[in-house]
Amino acid sequence: MSDDFLFAEDTEEELPEEKGTWKVLIVDDEPEVHAVTKLALSDFTFQDKRLEFVCAYSGAEAKQCFKDHDDIAIVLLDVVMETDDAGLQVAEYVRNTLHNHFTRIILRTGQPGQAPERDVILNYDINDYKSKTELTAQKLFTVVIATLRSYRDIIVIEENRQGLEKIISASADLFSIHSLEGFIEGIVQQLSSLLGGTKDAAYITSAVAGPHPIDEENPREFFVFTGKGEYAELEGRPLQEAVTGEKLAACHRALAERSQVYEDEYLVAYCQGKSTHGSLLYMSGLPRKLTAMDKHLLELFSQNVQIAFDNVLLTKDIEDTQREIVVRLGQAMEKHFSDGKHIQRMVDMCVLLAEAYGLSREQVEMLKLAVPLHDIGKLKIPSKIFTKAGSLDDSEREVMQNHAEFGYNLLKDSKRPIIKAAAKVARDHHEHWDGNGYPRGLKGEDIHIFSRITAIADVYDALRSKLHHKEAWPLDKVLDVFRSQRGKQFDPSLVDILLRESDAFEEIQQRYQECEPAALK
Repeated sequence: MSDDFLFAEDTEEELPEEKGTWKVLIVDDEPEVHAVTKLALSDFTFQDKRLEFVCAYSGAEAKQCFKDHDDIAIVLLDVVMETDDAGLQVAEYVRNTLHNHFTRIILRTGQPGQAPERDVILNYDINDYKSKTELTAQKLFTVVIATLRSYRDIIVIEENRQGLEKIISASADLFSIHSLEGFIEGIVQQLSSLLGGTKDAAYITSAVAGPHPIDEENPREFFVFTGKGEYAELEGRPLQEAVTGEKLAACHRALAERSQVYEDEYLVAYCQGKSTHGSLLYMSGLPRKLTAMDKHLLELFSQNVQIAFDNVLLTKDIEDTQREIVVRLGQAMEKHFSDGKHIQRMVDMCVLLAEAYGLSREQVEMLKLAVPLHDIGKLKIPSKIFTKAGSLDDSEREVMQNHAEFGYNLLKDSKRPIIKAAAKVARDHHEHWDGNGYPRGLKGEDIHIFSRITAIADVYDALRSKLHHKEAWPLDKVLDVFRSQRGKQFDPSLVDILLRESDAFEEIQQRYQECEPAALK
């Protein structure tokens, strides 16, 4: 025999890349059972994932393991340990205290008479019941395979449920940036679970949207819009910072060819939309080789998700356009009445009051857009009344008061929520808490909260500002007016907020002041 053969170099066997583990908890008070179980399952793999064992030697230790690990796939649970029903107590704890309905529970007992199988199956939410004497190595292998398949399918169903829940939540408010993210995140999560549960994923787009706005002057630069796993922290980052090397080259290839690129560990799918740029779906940590059905699902996704994304952006763009029109109309009125920066101050004061009062984010945003139109009815009032230096006579005052109804009539027929809210604010912001206001003599909470908030901001700004017919009042005199009118002209709770936050109100007044304000004291 030649020396070359005797001393030939060893060749390292190429081991398959592991793609995670299935966590198995062994609960038994006999150390030998732990050793035998590990030995019997030492070479076990399922979907290219081996088993990771966690050991507990009592019911109390088992409960602690479930607190420490939220991803246990299977528990091999002895019934009789420190007590005759210790295992049953663990099963009860997992299902009813931790509300863990994912982990598969296999009871093992060496004393079947202590816990009859029929009673245990009926009374406890377990998935299998085995006597230790019947669990040969082959049977243990079989039951673990079957149980893992069940666990895998349950996790896929749960991920699909969570993904669908995100899509449904997003569809309730498609104008929100957070909803836009949730919409895409939910779809990506569903697709990820259908492919077997990928670890990491990113949706990459050139659209000008998201929490980190993309430079409109460079629309062809692609950014991570939403991510999962290691890409969750990379949202708003450029493509070349999120992926590198051959993966970045695969992304460029998918963009150039407008196609899908499949590799063993990752994939890149081009998503064609209404725009010419499209988007990319990148997924890594694939749990298994993709089947023809997987690729078909991915193609359906890439054909439709960008169109859905574009539609959401279009809807948002329409809403943003409506908002801009309202703001610009308010600014135009401001110039017409020579009120300086009255609208800007009003908006900020109303937002301050609304947030302190406890209105929702959506309500605050609605009020913010309605306030600029609160005096739109003054467009129908003769300009000579506005420019009059002295006090108005009774007939002039009546004409002036008509601006509330004029404003309401101008806006009331709109079906847009913002304009409908503005119509009520225009009509009712001169109503008084005690019912002595106009035009309808509403009282207390019959006056919409938007109008009650606007009333306080309007009067505060009017008193603290220099106008053509008056000088600005000092702050202490203005606050005295609100104290005296608490519960009369104004909502008491809103007056309390104003008095408490007077420094913040004054900061707004100073921020947008065009002329010298009155002395603070």
